[in-house]
Amino acid sequence: MCEACDIPSSRKGNGRYDLIVVGAGSAGFSAAITAAEQGAQVALVGHGTIGGTCVNIGCVPSKALIRATEAVRHANDAAARFDGIESGARVVDWAAQVAQKDALVSSLRQAKYADLLPEYNNVVYREGQARLVDGGVEVAGQRLTSERIIIATGARPSLPDIPGIADVSPLDSTTALALNKLPHSMIVLGGGYIGVELAQTFARAGVEVTLVFRSRLLPEAEPEIGSALAGYLAEEGIRIVSGIAYESVRKTTEGSVALGISRNGQSEILTAERILVATGRNPNTESLGLAEAGVDLAPTGAIIVDDRMRTSKAGVYAAGDVTGRDQFVYMAAYGAKIAAKNALNGNSLRYDNAAMPAVVFSDPQVASVGLTEAQAQAAGYAARTSVLSLDNVPRALAARDTRGLVKLVADGATRKLLGAHILAPEGADSIQTAALAIRCGLTIDDLAETIFPYLTTVEGLKLAAQTFDRDVKKLSCCAG
Repeated sequence: MCEACDIPSSRKGNGRYDLIVVGAGSAGFSAAITAAEQGAQVALVGHGTIGGTCVNIGCVPSKALIRATEAVRHANDAAARFDGIESGARVVDWAAQVAQKDALVSSLRQAKYADLLPEYNNVVYREGQARLVDGGVEVAGQRLTSERIIIATGARPSLPDIPGIADVSPLDSTTALALNKLPHSMIVLGGGYIGVELAQTFARAGVEVTLVFRSRLLPEAEPEIGSALAGYLAEEGIRIVSGIAYESVRKTTEGSVALGISRNGQSEILTAERILVATGRNPNTESLGLAEAGVDLAPTGAIIVDDRMRTSKAGVYAAGDVTGRDQFVYMAAYGAKIAAKNALNGNSLRYDNAAMPAVVFSDPQVASVGLTEAQAQAAGYAARTSVLSLDNVPRALAARDTRGLVKLVADGATRKLLGAHILAPEGADSIQTAALAIRCGLTIDDLAETIFPYLTTVEGLKLAAQTFDRDVKKLSCCAG
């Protein structure tokens, strides 16, 4: 019997399958279920905790803690925002919060992964380290045979090449979420979405946080958004140190961590009780025998795939974080579904991320879809943009929280919407409207003329679309 998923050994097949899926996370399950629903006999190979990054050590646990500390912050802000309100909150038992998070993770892992496998009679689960061999995959000394293989082994936090970093017991996004005791102070390395989310979470829990990064905050986002968010984080007490180069890391005689940096030609030392590294992720490809099997890898170790999810070796596909692109759980599942259908049905489907929404669960949230202004210009568009500050959005005024902006990017010739970028307390729940607009080829005029509900954050998209040609400050409520 398989301990991880409670599958009787009588269902473990004879070693020959229509499809072998290596990796039992979101991408792996998506591929296996897609293939099983088409009647294929599937071998799903897992190694380690079933469920992969998102449910175990990524999306679910981080968002649970983000929401908890957000409640603390909002309770403490309420008196300042609303007259006649007295409120306040603080973290008194971080271990209890972590235990509650762990219970949620465990229940979702069981319900959405382990308990699903017995529902698919034609999926066999194998536990063990996999390696590609002629004609299939070898797992724990046993050969599984198939002409079609999907690699979906994910990625893990990487350690930057800074002298001394490995000697100071650095935290990463996995170990930081497992801390039962909060440190007094913390240096967070990395200005990407993981660094931003974790820095704000720990700061709101009461930790003195210094956020350090090489260039600018959220370098893939619109500059206006990164700059504004950096200001909001600083207002919460997070020390922002940008435009630096890392020199070294060492332990101090007091047991703290000292990070040596250079900025504007000057060397500085930053100290804290702990250091958290959030500077990137490495694909899990080392032990799969990919090079020997003829599967090409990028210099980062990521598996190179085309728009059909095919690798350089016929019959071998890859999906999810192991490909190094679009590292969001929903894109991993989407790519894996395409890989499974192409493997079984002839490679007719293309991977399309043109309307891929992306969210950073900071507060205010960052949400984007489509092209940035720079990307649109690089693609040859005569790009036009509008930028609307949130103090023009009635919802933000009523909530007494006008942090943020909406930026739209349009084709100056056709007026088609090319990109939408939102910084707002509820921005994540608004971006899908823009994603649908881009997917359907709508123009900024279509957005401007669409009926939006009043006193919602998503109304900001309509107002930003109107801003291309009108001064919305001269409109009455709901006008236009």
